[in-house]
Amino acid sequence: MPGTVIIHTDGACRGNPGVGGWGALLTFGEREKTLYGAEPRTTNNRMELLAAIEALSALRQACRVELYTDSRYLRDGVMRWMEAWKRKNWKTSQRKPVKNRDLWERLDRLVGRHDITWHWVKAHAGNAGNERADRLANRAIDELL
Repeated sequence: MPGTVIIHTDGACRGNPGVGGWGALLTFGEREKTLYGAEPRTTNNRMELLAAIEALSALRQACRVELYTDSRYLRDGVMRWMEAWKRKNWKTSQRKPVKNRDLWERLDRLVGRHDITWHWVKAHAGNAGNERADRLANRAIDELL
């Protein structure tokens, strides 16, 4: 497996649901890549998931990844809940359908390709990578509007 890729992701929404955007900053050594996109009617959680999906999809080969997110929903979903959801045919512990199943399934396929360490960072607390991902997500919204 090649060196480590550092990924910072963020999602944003103006209204929830509302116009949403996602952003990702990928760093490998001295190289950087930025990605962002938007949807006209979505939720913040969907944008958080889509940021991670798009960032991991951009990797051309299996990698070690350090992924930083300010979304507990994303981090806890991957690290604590997803395996149980899959065992229960994508149902929660209350036997309700998992929200955003389509995105969780996409993310699950990508997670299996890489060696990922998931990190949670506090939003808007001065983490440079998180701040850049947030700006990308908001740029995507601005460009859509």
